Amino acid sequence: MSNIYSRVREELVGGGGDPTPANNEHVPLSTSFVGIVIIIALLAWLGFNNIWTLVFVLGLIVSVFLHEIGHFSTARMTGMKVTQFYMGFGPRLVSWRRGEVEYGLRAFPIGAFVRIIGMNNMDDTDPADEPRTYRSKSFPKRLLVITAGSLMHAVIALVLFVGVYSTAGRYGETGRVEVMDAPYAGSSAELVGIREGDIIVSFDGVPISTSGEFVSAVRANRPGDQVTVVIDRGGQSLTLTPTLTTFPGTQDTANARAFFGVAGWSRDYVQLGIGEAVVRSVQDVASTARDSVVGVFTVLNPLNIAENLTSEVADPLTRPSTVVGASQVGGEIGREEGWKGVLLLLAAVNVFVGVFNMMPLLPFDGGHAAVAVYERVRSTRSRRYHADVRKLAPVATAVVALLVMLLVAGLYLDITQPLL
Repeated sequence: MSNIYSRVREELVGGGGDPTPANNEHVPLSTSFVGIVIIIALLAWLGFNNIWTLVFVLGLIVSVFLHEIGHFSTARMTGMKVTQFYMGFGPRLVSWRRGEVEYGLRAFPIGAFVRIIGMNNMDDTDPADEPRTYRSKSFPKRLLVITAGSLMHAVIALVLFVGVYSTAGRYGETGRVEVMDAPYAGSSAELVGIREGDIIVSFDGVPISTSGEFVSAVRANRPGDQVTVVIDRGGQSLTLTPTLTTFPGTQDTANARAFFGVAGWSRDYVQLGIGEAVVRSVQDVASTARDSVVGVFTVLNPLNIAENLTSEVADPLTRPSTVVGASQVGGEIGREEGWKGVLLLLAAVNVFVGVFNMMPLLPFDGGHAAVAVYERVRSTRSRRYHADVRKLAPVATAVVALLVMLLVAGLYLDITQPLL
Protein backbone atom coordinates (compact mmCIF):
# COMPACT_ATOMS: atom_id res chain seq x y z
CA MET A 1 0.00 0.00 0.00
CA SER A 2 2.85 2.39 0.81
CA ASN A 3 4.32 1.79 -2.65
CA ILE A 4 0.99 2.66 -4.26
CA TYR A 5 0.70 5.85 -2.19
CA SER A 6 4.27 6.84 -3.03
CA ARG A 7 3.61 6.40 -6.73
CA VAL A 8 0.36 8.37 -6.60
CA ARG A 9 2.08 11.13 -4.62
CA GLU A 10 4.88 11.17 -7.17
CA GLU A 11 2.46 11.58 -10.04
CA LEU A 12 0.43 14.27 -8.27
CA VAL A 13 3.21 16.61 -7.14
CA GLY A 14 6.29 15.25 -8.85
CA GLY A 15 5.51 16.56 -12.32
CA GLY A 16 2.92 14.13 -13.58
CA GLY A 17 3.29 11.15 -15.82
CA ASP A 18 4.63 7.72 -15.03
CA PRO A 19 7.99 7.73 -13.23
CA THR A 20 8.71 4.11 -14.21
CA PRO A 21 10.32 3.69 -17.65
CA ALA A 22 9.53 0.81 -19.95
CA ASN A 23 13.12 -0.46 -19.64
CA ASN A 24 12.80 -2.17 -23.01
CA GLU A 25 9.87 -4.26 -21.76
CA HIS A 26 7.94 -5.31 -24.84
CA VAL A 27 4.18 -4.90 -24.69
CA PRO A 28 2.55 -8.16 -25.86
CA LEU A 29 1.50 -7.85 -29.49
CA SER A 30 -2.01 -9.03 -28.61
CA THR A 31 -2.38 -6.25 -26.02
CA SER A 32 -1.21 -3.60 -28.48
CA PHE A 33 -3.45 -4.91 -31.24
CA VAL A 34 -6.59 -5.19 -29.09
CA GLY A 35 -6.08 -1.77 -27.48
CA ILE A 36 -5.48 0.04 -30.77
CA VAL A 37 -8.43 -1.73 -32.43
CA ILE A 38 -10.73 -0.67 -29.58
CA ILE A 39 -9.61 2.97 -29.87
CA ILE A 40 -10.10 2.94 -33.66
CA ALA A 41 -13.50 1.25 -33.25
CA LEU A 42 -14.62 3.93 -30.79
CA LEU A 43 -13.57 6.69 -33.17
CA ALA A 44 -15.30 4.91 -36.07
CA TRP A 45 -18.46 4.61 -33.98
CA LEU A 46 -18.39 8.34 -33.29
CA GLY A 47 -17.98 9.06 -36.98
CA PHE A 48 -20.81 6.69 -37.91
CA ASN A 49 -23.22 8.43 -35.51
CA ASN A 50 -22.14 11.96 -36.38
CA ILE A 51 -19.09 12.82 -38.45
CA TRP A 52 -18.89 16.22 -36.77
CA THR A 53 -18.61 14.64 -33.35
CA LEU A 54 -15.60 12.70 -34.65
CA VAL A 55 -14.09 15.90 -36.10
CA PHE A 56 -14.52 17.64 -32.74
CA VAL A 57 -12.99 14.74 -30.77
CA LEU A 58 -10.03 14.55 -33.15
CA GLY A 59 -9.61 18.30 -32.68
CA LEU A 60 -9.46 17.77 -28.91
CA ILE A 61 -6.86 15.02 -29.32
CA VAL A 62 -4.71 17.27 -31.50
CA SER A 63 -5.07 20.07 -28.94
CA VAL A 64 -3.89 17.78 -26.13
CA PHE A 65 -0.94 16.66 -28.28
CA LEU A 66 0.04 20.28 -28.99
CA HIS A 67 -0.24 21.10 -25.28
CA GLU A 68 2.39 18.48 -24.54
CA ILE A 69 4.47 19.62 -27.52
CA GLY A 70 4.58 23.01 -25.78
CA HIS A 71 6.08 21.47 -22.64
CA PHE A 72 8.34 19.10 -24.60
CA SER A 73 9.81 21.67 -26.99
CA THR A 74 10.45 24.36 -24.35
CA ALA A 75 11.97 21.82 -21.96
CA ARG A 76 14.38 20.61 -24.62
CA MET A 77 15.09 24.20 -25.69
CA THR A 78 16.02 25.23 -22.13
CA GLY A 79 18.29 22.23 -21.53
CA MET A 80 16.00 20.08 -19.42
CA LYS A 81 15.98 16.30 -19.75
CA VAL A 82 12.72 14.79 -21.00
CA THR A 83 12.38 11.05 -20.49
CA GLN A 84 8.80 10.32 -21.61
CA PHE A 85 6.19 11.59 -24.07
CA TYR A 86 2.96 9.59 -24.00
CA MET A 87 -0.49 10.07 -25.46
CA GLY A 88 -3.11 8.67 -23.10
CA PHE A 89 -2.92 7.23 -19.60
CA GLY A 90 -3.05 3.75 -18.12
CA PRO A 91 -1.35 0.59 -19.45
CA ARG A 92 1.12 0.91 -22.28
CA LEU A 93 -0.10 -0.19 -25.71
CA VAL A 94 2.88 0.84 -27.81
CA SER A 95 6.22 2.35 -26.81
CA TRP A 96 9.53 3.03 -28.46
CA ARG A 97 12.69 4.91 -27.60
CA ARG A 98 14.54 7.52 -29.60
CA GLY A 99 17.64 8.77 -27.86
CA GLU A 100 16.84 9.37 -24.19
CA VAL A 101 13.08 9.86 -24.72
CA GLU A 102 10.50 7.09 -24.49
CA TYR A 103 7.48 7.74 -26.71
CA GLY A 104 4.25 5.80 -26.74
CA LEU A 105 0.51 5.32 -26.64
CA ARG A 106 -1.49 4.25 -23.60
CA ALA A 107 -4.87 2.60 -23.26
CA PHE A 108 -7.06 5.49 -22.14
CA PRO A 109 -7.12 8.40 -24.64
CA ILE A 110 -8.13 11.00 -22.06
CA GLY A 111 -4.98 13.09 -21.95
CA ALA A 112 -1.22 12.96 -22.37
CA PHE A 113 1.95 13.66 -20.43
CA VAL A 114 5.58 14.67 -20.81
CA ARG A 115 7.99 13.55 -18.09
CA ILE A 116 10.70 16.08 -17.16
CA ILE A 117 13.22 14.96 -14.56
CA GLY A 118 13.71 16.75 -11.25
CA MET A 119 10.45 18.71 -11.13
CA ASN A 120 10.96 19.26 -7.37
CA ASN A 121 12.74 17.91 -4.28
CA MET A 122 10.63 14.70 -4.32
CA ASP A 123 11.95 13.62 -7.70
CA ASP A 124 15.09 11.50 -7.25
CA THR A 125 17.48 11.75 -10.18
CA ASP A 126 20.93 10.58 -11.14
CA PRO A 127 23.46 13.14 -9.78
CA ALA A 128 24.97 13.28 -13.27
CA ASP A 129 21.62 14.56 -14.59
CA GLU A 130 21.14 17.22 -11.91
CA PRO A 131 22.25 20.12 -14.18
CA ARG A 132 19.47 19.10 -16.59
CA THR A 133 16.65 18.90 -14.05
CA TYR A 134 13.71 21.27 -14.03
CA ARG A 135 14.50 22.38 -10.48
CA SER A 136 18.07 23.38 -11.38
CA LYS A 137 17.05 25.87 -14.05
CA SER A 138 16.45 29.59 -13.64
CA PHE A 139 13.03 30.95 -12.71
CA PRO A 140 12.25 32.32 -16.22
CA LYS A 141 13.07 28.96 -17.81
CA ARG A 142 10.96 26.98 -15.33
CA LEU A 143 8.04 29.40 -15.73
CA LEU A 144 8.27 29.19 -19.52
CA VAL A 145 8.24 25.40 -19.55
CA ILE A 146 5.42 24.96 -17.06
CA THR A 147 3.16 27.55 -18.72
CA ALA A 148 3.96 26.45 -22.27
CA GLY A 149 1.03 24.03 -22.39
CA SER A 150 -1.57 26.68 -21.54
CA LEU A 151 0.16 29.18 -23.81
CA MET A 152 -0.15 26.60 -26.60
CA HIS A 153 -3.91 26.46 -26.01
CA ALA A 154 -4.05 30.24 -26.42
CA VAL A 155 -2.08 29.99 -29.66
CA ILE A 156 -4.38 27.22 -30.95
CA ALA A 157 -7.45 29.33 -30.15
CA LEU A 158 -5.94 32.40 -31.80
CA VAL A 159 -5.08 30.45 -34.98
CA LEU A 160 -8.57 28.93 -35.13
CA PHE A 161 -10.29 32.27 -34.60
CA VAL A 162 -8.16 34.01 -37.24
CA GLY A 163 -8.64 31.16 -39.71
CA VAL A 164 -12.43 31.13 -39.37
CA TYR A 165 -12.84 34.93 -39.27
CA SER A 166 -10.74 35.48 -42.39
CA THR A 167 -12.47 32.74 -44.41
CA ALA A 168 -15.99 31.91 -43.21
CA GLY A 169 -16.37 35.09 -41.16
CA ARG A 170 -17.11 36.22 -37.61
CA TYR A 171 -20.66 36.02 -36.32
CA GLY A 172 -22.01 39.52 -35.86
CA GLU A 173 -24.03 42.33 -37.37
CA THR A 174 -24.21 42.20 -41.17
CA GLY A 175 -25.37 45.81 -41.60
CA ARG A 176 -28.68 44.77 -43.14
CA VAL A 177 -31.97 43.38 -41.85
CA GLU A 178 -33.41 40.41 -43.71
CA VAL A 179 -36.98 39.13 -43.39
CA MET A 180 -36.51 35.62 -42.02
CA ASP A 181 -39.96 34.06 -42.43
CA ALA A 182 -43.26 34.60 -44.19
CA PRO A 183 -45.27 37.51 -42.69
CA TYR A 184 -47.74 36.94 -39.87
CA ALA A 185 -51.15 36.07 -41.28
CA GLY A 186 -53.35 39.15 -41.68
CA SER A 187 -50.55 41.57 -40.73
CA SER A 188 -49.79 44.79 -42.57
CA ALA A 189 -46.57 43.23 -43.86
CA GLU A 190 -48.57 40.45 -45.52
CA LEU A 191 -51.10 42.89 -46.96
CA VAL A 192 -48.41 44.97 -48.74
CA GLY A 193 -46.65 41.86 -50.07
CA ILE A 194 -43.50 41.55 -47.91
CA ARG A 195 -41.71 38.27 -48.66
CA GLU A 196 -39.17 36.10 -46.92
CA GLY A 197 -35.68 37.23 -47.97
CA ASP A 198 -36.60 40.89 -48.47
CA ILE A 199 -34.12 43.41 -47.03
CA ILE A 200 -35.57 46.23 -44.90
CA VAL A 201 -33.71 49.35 -46.03
CA SER A 202 -35.69 51.97 -44.09
CA PHE A 203 -38.83 52.17 -41.99
CA ASP A 204 -40.84 55.39 -41.82
CA GLY A 205 -37.80 57.35 -42.99
CA VAL A 206 -35.41 55.74 -40.48
CA PRO A 207 -32.45 53.86 -42.08
CA ILE A 208 -32.33 50.27 -40.81
CA SER A 209 -29.09 48.28 -40.39
CA THR A 210 -29.78 46.10 -37.33
CA SER A 211 -32.72 44.10 -36.06
CA GLY A 212 -32.74 46.27 -32.92
CA GLU A 213 -33.16 49.41 -35.03
CA PHE A 214 -35.99 47.72 -36.93
CA VAL A 215 -37.87 46.84 -33.71
CA SER A 216 -37.36 50.36 -32.33
CA ALA A 217 -38.61 51.94 -35.57
CA VAL A 218 -41.80 49.88 -35.47
CA ARG A 219 -42.42 50.62 -31.79
CA ALA A 220 -41.99 54.36 -32.40
CA ASN A 221 -45.40 54.28 -34.13
CA ARG A 222 -48.95 53.61 -33.01
CA PRO A 223 -51.53 51.14 -34.33
CA GLY A 224 -53.27 52.64 -37.35
CA ASP A 225 -50.28 54.75 -38.44
CA GLN A 226 -49.41 54.61 -42.12
CA VAL A 227 -45.67 54.36 -42.69
CA THR A 228 -43.30 54.22 -45.62
CA VAL A 229 -41.14 51.09 -45.88
CA VAL A 230 -38.32 50.78 -48.39
CA ILE A 231 -37.17 47.24 -49.15
CA ASP A 232 -34.58 45.62 -51.39
CA ARG A 233 -35.81 42.56 -53.25
CA GLY A 234 -33.18 40.90 -55.38
CA GLY A 235 -31.41 44.21 -56.05
CA GLN A 236 -34.64 46.07 -56.85
CA SER A 237 -35.77 48.88 -54.53
CA LEU A 238 -39.46 48.92 -53.63
CA THR A 239 -41.39 51.49 -51.59
CA LEU A 240 -44.44 50.26 -49.67
CA THR A 241 -46.97 52.13 -47.51
CA PRO A 242 -48.52 49.73 -44.97
CA THR A 243 -50.92 50.72 -42.22
CA LEU A 244 -49.71 49.24 -38.95
CA THR A 245 -52.01 46.93 -37.02
CA THR A 246 -52.10 46.15 -33.28
CA PHE A 247 -49.66 43.73 -31.68
CA PRO A 248 -51.52 40.44 -31.01
CA GLY A 249 -52.78 40.18 -27.45
CA THR A 250 -52.63 43.93 -26.74
CA GLN A 251 -55.87 44.92 -28.49
CA ASP A 252 -58.28 46.97 -26.38
CA THR A 253 -55.64 47.54 -23.70
CA ALA A 254 -53.67 50.56 -22.56
CA ASN A 255 -50.53 48.77 -23.72
CA ALA A 256 -51.60 48.40 -27.34
CA ARG A 257 -48.64 48.86 -29.62
CA ALA A 258 -47.92 48.89 -33.33
CA PHE A 259 -47.40 45.65 -35.22
CA PHE A 260 -45.83 45.19 -38.65
CA GLY A 261 -45.80 41.41 -38.81
CA VAL A 262 -42.35 40.14 -39.81
CA ALA A 263 -39.20 39.00 -37.99
CA GLY A 264 -36.07 40.75 -39.18
CA TRP A 265 -32.58 39.33 -38.54
CA SER A 266 -29.31 41.14 -39.01
CA ARG A 267 -26.70 38.74 -37.64
CA ASP A 268 -24.65 36.24 -39.63
CA TYR A 269 -21.04 35.33 -40.41
CA VAL A 270 -19.23 38.37 -41.80
CA GLN A 271 -15.86 37.75 -43.44
CA LEU A 272 -13.04 39.93 -42.10
CA GLY A 273 -9.76 41.06 -43.57
CA ILE A 274 -6.69 39.41 -42.09
CA GLY A 275 -5.78 42.49 -40.03
CA GLU A 276 -9.23 42.88 -38.50
CA ALA A 277 -9.44 39.10 -38.05
CA VAL A 278 -6.26 39.16 -35.93
CA VAL A 279 -7.49 42.08 -33.81
CA ARG A 280 -10.91 40.50 -33.27
CA SER A 281 -9.31 37.14 -32.47
CA VAL A 282 -7.08 38.62 -29.77
CA GLN A 283 -10.11 40.37 -28.28
CA ASP A 284 -12.16 37.16 -28.35
CA VAL A 285 -9.38 35.08 -26.77
CA ALA A 286 -9.14 37.67 -23.98
CA SER A 287 -12.90 37.85 -23.40
CA THR A 288 -13.26 34.06 -23.52
CA ALA A 289 -10.42 33.73 -20.99
CA ARG A 290 -12.15 36.23 -18.69
CA ASP A 291 -15.43 34.32 -18.91
CA SER A 292 -13.54 31.04 -18.38
CA VAL A 293 -12.11 32.28 -15.07
CA VAL A 294 -15.64 32.87 -13.81
CA GLY A 295 -16.74 29.52 -15.25
CA VAL A 296 -13.93 27.60 -13.54
CA PHE A 297 -14.89 28.84 -10.08
CA THR A 298 -18.57 28.18 -10.79
CA VAL A 299 -18.07 24.63 -12.05
CA LEU A 300 -15.64 23.68 -9.26
CA ASN A 301 -18.01 24.88 -6.54
CA PRO A 302 -19.22 21.71 -4.72
CA LEU A 303 -22.52 23.45 -3.89
CA ASN A 304 -23.08 24.12 -7.59
CA ILE A 305 -22.32 20.48 -8.42
CA ALA A 306 -24.78 19.25 -5.77
CA GLU A 307 -27.47 21.70 -6.89
CA ASN A 308 -27.26 20.56 -10.49
CA LEU A 309 -27.27 16.89 -9.53
CA THR A 310 -30.41 17.28 -7.41
CA SER A 311 -32.25 19.55 -9.84
CA GLU A 312 -34.85 18.08 -12.19
CA VAL A 313 -33.32 20.15 -14.98
CA ALA A 314 -29.63 21.01 -14.60
CA ASP A 315 -28.63 24.57 -15.51
CA PRO A 316 -26.80 24.32 -18.87
CA LEU A 317 -24.72 27.41 -17.99
CA THR A 318 -23.38 26.15 -14.64
CA ARG A 319 -23.63 22.34 -14.74
CA PRO A 320 -20.47 20.25 -14.83
CA SER A 321 -19.84 18.45 -18.09
CA THR A 322 -17.25 16.20 -19.70
CA VAL A 323 -15.84 15.53 -23.13
CA VAL A 324 -19.03 13.51 -23.72
CA GLY A 325 -21.21 16.60 -23.35
CA ALA A 326 -18.79 18.79 -25.29
CA SER A 327 -18.78 16.23 -28.10
CA GLN A 328 -22.58 16.24 -28.17
CA VAL A 329 -22.55 20.01 -28.56
CA GLY A 330 -19.75 19.84 -31.14
CA GLY A 331 -21.64 17.29 -33.22
CA GLU A 332 -24.86 19.34 -33.22
CA ILE A 333 -23.05 22.59 -34.04
CA GLY A 334 -21.30 20.76 -36.88
CA ARG A 335 -24.66 19.65 -38.29
CA GLU A 336 -25.95 23.22 -38.23
CA GLU A 337 -22.91 25.26 -39.17
CA GLY A 338 -20.26 22.86 -40.50
CA TRP A 339 -16.53 23.45 -40.11
CA LYS A 340 -16.74 27.03 -38.89
CA GLY A 341 -18.98 26.15 -35.96
CA VAL A 342 -16.86 23.19 -34.85
CA LEU A 343 -13.60 25.14 -35.12
CA LEU A 344 -14.99 28.09 -33.15
CA LEU A 345 -16.17 25.72 -30.41
CA LEU A 346 -12.73 24.10 -30.36
CA ALA A 347 -11.17 27.54 -30.01
CA ALA A 348 -13.39 28.35 -27.02
CA VAL A 349 -12.69 24.95 -25.42
CA ASN A 350 -8.94 25.49 -25.84
CA VAL A 351 -9.14 28.83 -24.03
CA PHE A 352 -11.14 27.26 -21.19
CA VAL A 353 -8.72 24.33 -20.85
CA GLY A 354 -5.76 26.70 -20.84
CA VAL A 355 -7.32 28.80 -18.07
CA PHE A 356 -8.42 25.73 -16.11
CA ASN A 357 -4.93 24.25 -16.31
CA MET A 358 -3.42 27.40 -14.79
CA MET A 359 -5.33 27.06 -11.53
CA PRO A 360 -2.63 27.71 -8.88
CA LEU A 361 -3.04 24.28 -7.30
CA LEU A 362 -1.18 21.02 -7.79
CA PRO A 363 -1.39 18.88 -9.86
CA PHE A 364 -2.30 21.58 -12.43
CA ASP A 365 0.49 23.30 -14.34
CA GLY A 366 -0.62 26.46 -12.53
CA GLY A 367 0.28 24.74 -9.24
CA HIS A 368 3.84 24.13 -10.45
CA ALA A 369 3.98 27.75 -11.67
CA ALA A 370 2.82 28.94 -8.24
CA VAL A 371 5.56 26.86 -6.58
CA ALA A 372 8.14 28.38 -8.95
CA VAL A 373 6.95 31.90 -8.10
CA TYR A 374 7.00 31.14 -4.37
CA GLU A 375 10.54 29.77 -4.63
CA ARG A 376 11.62 32.88 -6.53
CA VAL A 377 10.16 35.16 -3.86
CA ARG A 378 11.83 33.19 -1.04
CA SER A 379 15.22 33.04 -2.77
CA THR A 380 18.00 35.53 -2.22
CA ARG A 381 21.01 36.45 -4.29
CA SER A 382 23.19 34.15 -2.24
CA ARG A 383 20.78 31.27 -1.61
CA ARG A 384 18.35 29.46 -3.86
CA TYR A 385 15.21 28.38 -2.00
CA HIS A 386 13.54 25.04 -2.82
CA ALA A 387 9.98 24.45 -1.57
CA ASP A 388 9.15 21.19 0.18
CA VAL A 389 6.30 20.03 -2.08
CA ARG A 390 5.66 17.01 0.15
CA LYS A 391 3.64 19.39 2.30
CA LEU A 392 1.38 20.04 -0.68
CA ALA A 393 0.57 16.37 -1.26
CA PRO A 394 -2.65 16.48 0.84
CA VAL A 395 -3.83 19.56 -1.06
CA ALA A 396 -3.09 17.89 -4.39
CA THR A 397 -4.96 14.78 -3.26
CA ALA A 398 -7.98 16.89 -2.30
CA VAL A 399 -7.91 18.64 -5.67
CA VAL A 400 -7.84 15.30 -7.47
CA ALA A 401 -10.76 14.08 -5.34
CA LEU A 402 -12.73 17.18 -6.35
CA LEU A 403 -11.85 16.58 -10.00
CA VAL A 404 -13.02 12.97 -9.76
CA MET A 405 -16.29 14.15 -8.23
CA LEU A 406 -16.63 16.71 -11.01
CA LEU A 407 -15.93 14.06 -13.65
CA VAL A 408 -18.46 11.60 -12.23
CA ALA A 409 -21.12 14.30 -11.83
CA GLY A 410 -20.49 15.67 -15.31
CA LEU A 411 -20.61 12.23 -16.91
CA TYR A 412 -23.85 11.39 -15.06
CA LEU A 413 -25.49 14.60 -16.26
CA ASP A 414 -24.18 14.17 -19.82
CA ILE A 415 -25.82 10.72 -19.95
CA THR A 416 -29.07 11.44 -18.10
CA GLN A 417 -29.58 15.03 -19.29
CA PRO A 418 -27.75 15.48 -22.62
CA LEU A 419 -26.92 19.07 -23.44
CA LEU A 420 -28.58 18.62 -26.82
